[in-house]
Amino acid sequence: MSEFDYDLFVIGGGSGGVRAARVAAGDAGARVALAEESRYGGTCVIRGCVPKKLMVFASEYAGVVDDAKAYGWEFTTGAFDWKTFRTHLHTELDRLEDVYRNLLKGSGVDTFDARATLKDAHTVELSTGEVKTARHILVATGGHPVRPDLPNADLGIVSDDIFHLENLPKSMLIIGGGYIACEFACIMNGLGVEVTQYYRGAQILRGFDDEARGLVAEAMRESGIDLHVGTNIVEMARADEDHSMSRAGTASDAAMGASAEQRRDVAQKGTAPVGGREGPVWVKSTNGGEKEFDVVLFATGRDPNTRDMGLEDTGVKLGRRGQIVVDEYSQTGVPSIYAIGDVTDRVNLTPVAIREGMAFVETVFKGNPTPVDHELIPSAIFTQPEMGTIGLSEEEARDREPVEIYCTSFRPMQTAFAGKPDRVLMKLVVSRDNRTVLGCHIVAPNAGEMIQLAGIAIKMGATKEDFDRTVAVHPTMSEEIVTMKTPVRTA
Repeated sequence: MSEFDYDLFVIGGGSGGVRAARVAAGDAGARVALAEESRYGGTCVIRGCVPKKLMVFASEYAGVVDDAKAYGWEFTTGAFDWKTFRTHLHTELDRLEDVYRNLLKGSGVDTFDARATLKDAHTVELSTGEVKTARHILVATGGHPVRPDLPNADLGIVSDDIFHLENLPKSMLIIGGGYIACEFACIMNGLGVEVTQYYRGAQILRGFDDEARGLVAEAMRESGIDLHVGTNIVEMARADEDHSMSRAGTASDAAMGASAEQRRDVAQKGTAPVGGREGPVWVKSTNGGEKEFDVVLFATGRDPNTRDMGLEDTGVKLGRRGQIVVDEYSQTGVPSIYAIGDVTDRVNLTPVAIREGMAFVETVFKGNPTPVDHELIPSAIFTQPEMGTIGLSEEEARDREPVEIYCTSFRPMQTAFAGKPDRVLMKLVVSRDNRTVLGCHIVAPNAGEMIQLAGIAIKMGATKEDFDRTVAVHPTMSEEIVTMKTPVRTA
């Protein structure tokens, strides 16, 4: 009889933890348990990728009517009903959570709806009072959005809260310039909300290719988002307090642009204020501006979920932001304890957490030591238009080696015919020494779909000549990826 209750105890029911538990139990025959203190599916399914992408779909319909009219269709535009959408959204999330629970059950995994903390290298204690032992413990607790250290920051919401708004606000201020901030700025703008965005840096989407993120920023402003870079929030309070506020801070409809005005016309009518938890919020910015918003959304970063778990007491090392420090096999300094996903703050993407979980099972339960491969991971930002990216940005590549840049930006056929100013961008970063494609960056509708396929070739080590030998699919936007023959610059 085993000295442990389980071969593996997983803490966290998100995508990475669930996959590791299922495969260890189903494929490797291990005795597995999993504890989740909230909802199964984790950030991605419950409060991240999935509901956000459904909101992206909802927000894109606002422009469909105008585009269709340019092609000869006649439609009558109705109003967007937030409550109808939200009800359907949560029904879908409930269904997906049930899928995760059933997958675990079908694999023979014991589940505990409880918070788990570590007592020692082989023991976890549940919030129900139960204590369980395991030969191996896998921490997959993910992360959480953080608020800035600012008085009255509790008046704002974070990304977890946005799916639970009772009513669609008329105005929203978004603080931050990362992909979460920019995605929600585009979503809410598309749903008819008057969106203002502050970012303290010089340009949004820091860390991505400069040319690509510049085009995204341009498109966001063109669509009516009031984007301010080099700007941050310095003070906030309830709007009903006396702040000697200048009432001249509201942007005019003309400044916001006709497209934003059209979208506001199809937004839900007569919504009640929903900001500040109890009403509108007054904000003062670093540029001296003062304004009231129904809702302030902080999208200023995420921290790993490691607080009060007993990790450090067991000898597990934590990094500066609370992330669990692991080696290439996801193993901590305590041999029996491993960690995967956002809690390690390596590459915070759901498919990466799943890959890390699979590699963990191969290493620990199948006798096949498998390091995690974090190189050349394709990703997408679901702004409008989307950005798809894999590999090095132009800036990163030219700091490493001589490169050639192949790039084109143009108005795509579908929207040009409708008289819209939208532009797309296709870009390849190529090594001058061995001709390998080091990076690919696409800004276009459905760029996420395109970069998935381009990512296969680049992961395989394709050269620029391999792209050139590929026959174009015409007429498409993506054909430009294989028809750019002359570099626009070298570095």
